Amino acid sequence: MEKTLDTKFTYTEKSDTRSGFGDGLLEAGRKNPNVVGLCADLIGSLKMGAFQKEFPERFFQVGIAEANMMGLAAGMSINGKIPFTGTFANFSTGRVYDQIRQSIAYSEKNVKICASHAGLTLGEDGATHQILEDLGMMKMLPNMTVINPCDYNQTKAATMAIAEHHGPVYLRFGRPKWPIFTPSDQKFEIGKAWKMIEGTDVTIFATGHLVWEAVVAEAKLREEGISAEVINIHTIKPLDTEAILQSVAKTGCCVTAEEHQYNGGLGDSVAQTLVRNNPAPQEFVGVDDSFGESGTPTDLLEKYGLNADNIVKAAKKAIGRK
Repeated sequence: MEKTLDTKFTYTEKSDTRSGFGDGLLEAGRKNPNVVGLCADLIGSLKMGAFQKEFPERFFQVGIAEANMMGLAAGMSINGKIPFTGTFANFSTGRVYDQIRQSIAYSEKNVKICASHAGLTLGEDGATHQILEDLGMMKMLPNMTVINPCDYNQTKAATMAIAEHHGPVYLRFGRPKWPIFTPSDQKFEIGKAWKMIEGTDVTIFATGHLVWEAVVAEAKLREEGISAEVINIHTIKPLDTEAILQSVAKTGCCVTAEEHQYNGGLGDSVAQTLVRNNPAPQEFVGVDDSFGESGTPTDLLEKYGLNADNIVKAAKKAIGRK
């Protein structure tokens, strides 16, 4: 159904964003001998196998000991290594928050915390693994950069970019096969929003998997004569406040779309930016103070209101409040 729409971006294949991370890590390792990998017994799930095979002396399987992994990574960074830790997003944040805060963020260690299986689209594993609070937890830490790319190509580019960025980074990605709709040769700029589609009536700020849903929503809105601007906020922190304010000054209202709780996520950050500078109507597409559940990614996005149709409804509501 989506492919029949006149979307400004199209795709011919799908891939999981975690594979973009795995391929980006391999390229980063080839480019810089200081890049090392650490994994908590999830090499296959994190797509770190190729890196392990090519650089066995630079790969460390720590087992199901995530807190220890963060401590090891912090120590390695002191001697000039660039550690990339890999496990599920739930275990990359909630289980090890103390170690990240005390040993990595506080002293600004050059550790890259790479987190797969984030959000509802983890699917059948259910609520215990579907973390929806991680962006908020990580963006609240001083010195932490927080990145949430939208597809395979952008995740690969982001992984390579953070290897060249000094300081702690939280990189969030996912499990499901998702449309690949951004260029394979893109330059990833940390902290720089990407205006994907120009518009005049409403701005849609989207992050992660919901960027594609925003692209579909724009096409549906355009069919109804509504001009929507779509901006890809791949970097949650540092936030590109200039891009946000410039767009909303033009459109007069906005929608934020994310696979995360309302509290603490992208919508929260955009709202703070607007209220401090130029208040405007804003609608939120996200999870409303709830845990997830087991189901297919598509069914869960529909049930929890995180798809293109819900972005369309939110956009119309925001326009009506102008």
